[in-house]
Amino acid sequence: MADALIIDTCRTPRGVGKAGKGALSGIHPQQLGATVLRALADRTGINTADVDDIVWGCSAQVATQSGDLGRMSALDAGYDVRASAVTLDRFCGSGITSVNMAASSIMAGAEDLVIAGGCEMMSMEGRRGGGPMMMDGGNLRLRARHPQSHQGVCADAIATMEGITRRDVDALGLESQKRAAHAIANGHFKKSLVPVHREDGSLALDHEEYPRPQTTMEGLSSLKPAFPAIADYALDDKGTTYRGLILQKYPDLNIDFVHHAGNSSGVVDGAAAILLASPAYAKAHGLKARARVVAMANMGDSPTLMLNAPVPATRKVLAKAGLSIDDIDLFEINEAFAVVAEKYIRDLKLDRAKVNVNGGSIALGHPIGATGSILIGTVLDELERRDLKRGLVTMCAAGGMAPAIIIERV
Repeated sequence: MADALIIDTCRTPRGVGKAGKGALSGIHPQQLGATVLRALADRTGINTADVDDIVWGCSAQVATQSGDLGRMSALDAGYDVRASAVTLDRFCGSGITSVNMAASSIMAGAEDLVIAGGCEMMSMEGRRGGGPMMMDGGNLRLRARHPQSHQGVCADAIATMEGITRRDVDALGLESQKRAAHAIANGHFKKSLVPVHREDGSLALDHEEYPRPQTTMEGLSSLKPAFPAIADYALDDKGTTYRGLILQKYPDLNIDFVHHAGNSSGVVDGAAAILLASPAYAKAHGLKARARVVAMANMGDSPTLMLNAPVPATRKVLAKAGLSIDDIDLFEINEAFAVVAEKYIRDLKLDRAKVNVNGGSIALGHPIGATGSILIGTVLDELERRDLKRGLVTMCAAGGMAPAIIIERV
């Protein structure tokens, strides 16, 4: 198989994902996607007519995010019409999956130049429709077989089962803010960050909008848990609740609610794009590779607990690569909730100094369809800054899934 080379990555800043309040909330998602696609072409000098495909992640493909967002973003960016595109949904894992699929097509010899990435406007009103969010879409047969709860309630259930305390998750949330503040102050994100402009040319956003560097442990400890009321919200006239869905599988579990806004991922808008090429194309067109894709994996786990697949996904991708934990210099595990990263570190016995070194989604936010691509760019930038070799990126996804990828500098 041919190598899949990473030529360059870029991303927008993450804007607060509240309609009318975040700096990006008035931008059309196609225009936000076009921002990174245009920047990627400008930075690398590629002929967009050569782009074989664009693989784009977006979880809520409704309203302004519907209609193959990747294709529409490319057209809006001024790409040649021959640059095709597809938009996919693996929930939170979409941004890793887009890169994995792009890399796979190059490694298989089917394509030579592919762009991967994603976009999510969390500020978009009605992005999940009205009423309570049900992963099973109201399929009662599926619900009986695999009850799926609210992700926040799942996070608290896992923390209870693992003996991870409120202090543990608050400490991780605080560390995320500290590391993000340090990274921003020292320009660790500048290499990949591209500003977003409005249609009239005025600047919309050129910096991370979500972080709260003033966060303290005392402040976090004063916040009330976010999910007790949600856990017992009546989902139908039969009295179904999110708590009850978990209790169908774990009837003796007495959930201790420990997550809140300060130790859960931030709701933000954002987009990212990554250019991949075959060695032959890169050589023929003078493109210098920054990294290569070493291995990729997908893993499913309990849909009821939903958030536990990153650990088995990591073990699977390491096995595919013929590597061990010690062969990985930096890890990025998405901080969907603090318990996800905390359990990941504990289960794999990782050195905390190698994990989410520039903070994570608790401090910076989680634009669902874009986050995985953002994290791949973040770990590549940091490998270069520290002159290290390999990074591993993974994240939990709804339905009890996790994609994973290992990249290596070249």
